[in-house]
Amino acid sequence: MFTTTATRARPLDAEARPLLDRFESGPEAMAAALRRVGTEGAASLPLLDSGDQERLSAAAGRLPFRPATPVIGEGERRVLQDFELTTELGRDGPFHAVARALEALVAEALAGMSAPPLHPPPPFDDLIVQRYPVGSIGITPHRDHISYRGLVALVTLSGRARLFLCDDRSGRGEREIPMPPGSLVLLRAPGFGGRDDRPFHLLRDVTEARLSLGLRHEVPRV
Repeated sequence: MFTTTATRARPLDAEARPLLDRFESGPEAMAAALRRVGTEGAASLPLLDSGDQERLSAAAGRLPFRPATPVIGEGERRVLQDFELTTELGRDGPFHAVARALEALVAEALAGMSAPPLHPPPPFDDLIVQRYPVGSIGITPHRDHISYRGLVALVTLSGRARLFLCDDRSGRGEREIPMPPGSLVLLRAPGFGGRDDRPFHLLRDVTEARLSLGLRHEVPRV
């Protein structure tokens, strides 16, 4: 049974509150997604309506992008990536409003779960916008950095590509996670449900230029 008694760590401002009210999924759908993250490593659910997709995509178009490092790691840990990125999002504005509204939604979902996998919910304090051109190779099998804790959130603002979980760096055992425009993908990170494992995943088949917002909570290693 789902009951909501959430309190929010950070108050919602005038820009974040309407976003939360317009989200396509509520706390029950978020709780179901979090349960899937616990069992499967990832889950997808609707988040942004078409108006917010357009507004955020337009805001992303005004950001200063730079090319991602095309190759990171060596040997069997080598990862290829083909996109542009920016972390210069300012401290206010629409992307941080999404982060605050999403934090509130996750907190509300966790508060209604009999066995919440996270306590407290992680603040999304590490934000990145990525831009993939049509025909991009995307990013080969990898895991998110171990310094990201609890939950990784990926919001598709526009465009189409395919995201897969896989068993290892060779890409074996692919399982597709849907991510149409407006969707939210959640990935398990260390600390979720008392686990420390991170799912391998890859992105490919960019058939429409893709814009995405990544939200994470970073705890630097000492």
